Amino acid sequence: MDIVVMVAQLILGLTILVGLHELGHMLAAKWFGMRVEKYAIGFPPKVFSKKFGETEYMLGLIPLGGFVKISGMVDESMDTEALKEEPKPWEFRAKPAWQRLIVMMGGIIVNVITGIVIYVALTYSYGESYLPASEARYGVVPNEIGQYIGFQTGDKVVAVNGQKLEKFNDIYSVDAILGQNSYYTVDRNGELVDLQVPVDFADRLADKEDERTLFVQPRLPFKVGQVAKGSAADDAGLKKGDVFKTINGKSVMFFNDFQEAMQANAGKTVVMVVERDSKPIKLQAKVGEDGTLGFYQEPMVQFATKEYSLGESIPMGTEQAFGVITANLKGFGKIFRGEISASKSLSGPIGIAQVFGDTFDWYKFWSITAMLSMVLAFMNFLPIPALDGGHVVFLTYEIISGRKPSDNFLENAQKVGMVLLLGLMAFAIFNDVFKLIF
Repeated sequence: MDIVVMVAQLILGLTILVGLHELGHMLAAKWFGMRVEKYAIGFPPKVFSKKFGETEYMLGLIPLGGFVKISGMVDESMDTEALKEEPKPWEFRAKPAWQRLIVMMGGIIVNVITGIVIYVALTYSYGESYLPASEARYGVVPNEIGQYIGFQTGDKVVAVNGQKLEKFNDIYSVDAILGQNSYYTVDRNGELVDLQVPVDFADRLADKEDERTLFVQPRLPFKVGQVAKGSAADDAGLKKGDVFKTINGKSVMFFNDFQEAMQANAGKTVVMVVERDSKPIKLQAKVGEDGTLGFYQEPMVQFATKEYSLGESIPMGTEQAFGVITANLKGFGKIFRGEISASKSLSGPIGIAQVFGDTFDWYKFWSITAMLSMVLAFMNFLPIPALDGGHVVFLTYEIISGRKPSDNFLENAQKVGMVLLLGLMAFAIFNDVFKLIF
C-alpha cells in the first residue's frame, strides 16, 4: 500500500504539471492561429482520446510526460513530411519568430505561474510555523554529518553567513548548504566560533538522504506524550506529561541524553525518576531490545506561527517559488565545479516518488508539486534541442540575426536533443535503481 500511495502521488503531481505545461503551449499556439493537431498527457500506448475541432486530446499509458503537436513544427514526433511542402498560413513555421518564441515559452511561463500560485495559496492558508532560534537556547545535537562540519553537542548557532539566526530552520537554508564560503557562527561555552561549510558538504548530504536536513537538531527538553498501550512504558506506569529527570542516576534532561541512555541499556531493566505534578516519582522499566520504551515525546518548546494576509502572501510565495530556481542554479554550479556528484544529486521518477512519501498529506503534496513545477520550468529552459529552451535559443538567434535556421538543421538538432534526453532519462532511472539496491 505504501508503494501505491507514492506512485499515485507521483502520477497525480506529474499529470497536473505536464497537463498545465502543455496547455500553455497549446493556448499560445491557438491564440496566434496555429493548428494544434494533438494535445497529449502521457506517452503512447493510447488509453483514451477524443477529437474536438481540429485537435485530438489524448491520455497516454506512460505518465512521465506529454506533448503538443503543432502543425509545421519540428518536434519530438520527428514528423517532417509536411515540411517538404510550402508553409501553410496555420503552420508554426509560417508565423513570425516572436510569436513562435511565445508559443515555446508558453509551457515554461505556465509552470512558473503554477508554482507561484501554489506557494502563495499555501502561505495564505497555512501561514508559517517555525521554531524561533531563541527556543533552541540549549544548543544543538549534531549527527555524523553535522560533526563533519565541526558542530559539537550544546553549540548554540547564533548566525549563518554572518546573518543573525532568527528561525532555527534557516540553518538548513540553500544559502548555507549550497553557497560559496558558507559558515556558521556558534556560541561554544561563551566563545564565538566560526564553522566553515566544506565544499563537499552537499555531496555528503546527498550520500545520507535520510539525514540531509537533520545534520543538526535542536537540543530540547521533553516530556512524555502519548503512551502506547501494553508497552514497556505503560507497564512501568509512565503517564502523559511526565518529565524525565534521571535514568540509573544519570541526568536525561534532553531527549538526546534519553536516547543515549536507552541504547546503552537496550534489553535491560532501568530505574527512572520522573517528575509528575511537581513531585519526583521512581519507576522501573524493561527497555526494549531496540532501545525504546513505547511512548511519543513532546518537546517542551514554543513553536511560533506567523499568519500572512493575501497581500503579504503574494511576495512571500513568489520568493519561495524563485528560491527553487536559485537552489537549482547553485546545485548545477556545484556539479559543474565537481563539488557535488551528479549521480548523488539527480533523481528520476523513483526518487521523486520517494520525496512524496508513503503517506498522503495535502500540504506536503502541494508543496512538492509547487517545487516540481518550478524545477520543470527550469529544466525545460535549459538550451538543449528537443527542450523548450533549445527552441528558444534558435528563435532568439533568428530574431537577432534575421536568418532562420534551415529545417534540416532543426531536424538534426532535434535528433541530437532526443538522444541526450533519452540518455539523461535512462541515467536517472538507472541511478534511482542503483540507490535502492546499494
